[in-house]
Amino acid sequence: MKPAPKTFAVKSFGCQMNVYDGERMAELMTAEGMTQAADANDADLVVLNTCHIREKATEKVFSDIGRLRKHGRAPMIAVAGCVAQAEGEEIVRRAKVDVVVGPQAYHNLPKLVAEAAAGKAALDTDMPVMSKFGALPARRKVGPSAFLTVQEGCDKFCTYCVVPYTRGAEVSRPFAAIVDEAKALVDAGTREITLLGQNVNAWTDGDNRGLHDLIRALDRIPGLARIRYTTSHPNDMAQGLIDAHRDVESLMPFLHLPVQAGSDRVLKAMNRSHSRDSYLRLLGRVRAARPDIALSGDFIVGFPGETDAEFNETMRLVDEVGYAQAFSFKYSPRPGTPAAELADQIPEEVMDARLQQLQAALNRDQLAFNEGSVGRTCDVLVERQGKYAGQMLGKSPWLQSVLLSGEHRIGDLVTVQLTHAGPNSLRGLSDFASANEDKLLTVLARSERLRAQEQAGAAINASSIVS
Repeated sequence: MKPAPKTFAVKSFGCQMNVYDGERMAELMTAEGMTQAADANDADLVVLNTCHIREKATEKVFSDIGRLRKHGRAPMIAVAGCVAQAEGEEIVRRAKVDVVVGPQAYHNLPKLVAEAAAGKAALDTDMPVMSKFGALPARRKVGPSAFLTVQEGCDKFCTYCVVPYTRGAEVSRPFAAIVDEAKALVDAGTREITLLGQNVNAWTDGDNRGLHDLIRALDRIPGLARIRYTTSHPNDMAQGLIDAHRDVESLMPFLHLPVQAGSDRVLKAMNRSHSRDSYLRLLGRVRAARPDIALSGDFIVGFPGETDAEFNETMRLVDEVGYAQAFSFKYSPRPGTPAAELADQIPEEVMDARLQQLQAALNRDQLAFNEGSVGRTCDVLVERQGKYAGQMLGKSPWLQSVLLSGEHRIGDLVTVQLTHAGPNSLRGLSDFASANEDKLLTVLARSERLRAQEQAGAAINASSIVS
């Protein structure tokens, strides 16, 4: 037996949905009377909320467990998320952790922690359909921007992806439950909500209402200034959702729509339901509805059998689209997926070279999009303090980081002119801050220089929900 934990920490890895799940697990523990520790090294219970998208994810979990057990400490350890779902009994056998809980069962975490404290085995990787949401506590105080899961799972079965096996089939939360949670978030101070799902634009209430209908309903909530959604699948990009980008003022002009590759043969081998041409025609319809929209995507280089010519097709697609942001990855074989068994796996050094070439083009286009924003006047949602005194950081409608100076409050929507651009952020000048323009420019230059140094030589492998 172990003493019941009094403090906890949640460490989430990977996609935005894991961030949401981690926040909800923290709320569960808080509702049980536990206190969130400032540092995982000081917590009685540490929840590792894992991601299984990338290679060696399981080994990373074991490494994290080892670090937590250094220096003679013996915190209770719970492994949650997609690695827990895929490797549940193996984690218990190999690492002897206290709790293993899958992403569809984490509402049972308090019960599992109590069982572990009593010396019982505590493993739950069942995949009930949405029952967890009814068991979660009410949303607590949140920041100006919040995530809200509306859909989970995937029926697409892309040959490289484990999501259908770790998150289950596509299922949508009820319309009323989503609206109620959104209202609670707004009542707690949220100004912007990002709707989440593995295939968020596949959301439906079963009565012929789609994501565009949900967005229009959320748009009517007083105090909700901004709506976003991610991640979308091209197959589910209905005309009603495209029209919502034209009609709904609170729906931000940003769309993350993964393509993964520019070669039709590779797309077919990936079991993607779109072609290069159908994807580009879809983007054309979106841009016709919302000409200022910022486009984001996901790319995988080095899929088994990808030739140099096929990779060059991806490069030409990138040149044609001009992405404002993008996520790019080397292909990573995941056990149990069809692609892991394919012949013609690409050598690591070839994938490295292709990734560097792709990311150079994506970084070029991101900078170009930022520089093209200079001169625009827009509202920036202030999210937090910056690194330096007198500096605030917020987001533009196009999901760009914007640095501001002045006495702005977190949660304010500040009208600014975008006056200077860097690769990763812009400077926004409000009327209040005009007297500090030179000082802010110096701060922006310093911030960009430090960020460039941090990124030098590193692949930009930021995680997203792969769909």
